[in-house]
Formats: sequence, structure tokens, C-alpha cells
Amino acid sequence: MNKPLIVSCPTCQTPVVWNEQSPFRPFCSKRCQLIDLGEWADEEKRIPGDPAWLPEQDDENEY
Repeated sequence: MNKPLIVSCPTCQTPVVWNEQSPFRPFCSKRCQLIDLGEWADEEKRIPGDPAWLPEQDDENEY
């Protein structure tokens, strides 16, 4: 029998079993999932790198 994969909740670090019985995986709960979503929405979290699109680029392509 395989040992279940256990990950830490990205928000609160609670251990979470990675399977179908954990509907919010990798989060431990809907609350932690929404906290994480809010951090992305508030731009507290972001992926490093140059933006793929800038509004001023549209001005150059207008006819």
C-alpha cells in the first residue's frame, strides 16, 4: 500500500493529504484558499519577471 502524499497548506502550514478527500488541496480549508486568493488579488504575491502586456503597448499598434 502506498503512503499518501502529504503537503503543507501554503497559508497556515497544516499538513494536508493530497487526494480526492481533500477538496481544497493544497489548502487545508476554503478559508485558507480564499486568504491566498486575496493575497494574489491585492498583488501581495506575484510571479517575478517582465509583464507580458503593458497598456501603453496598445497605443503603438492603433491604426
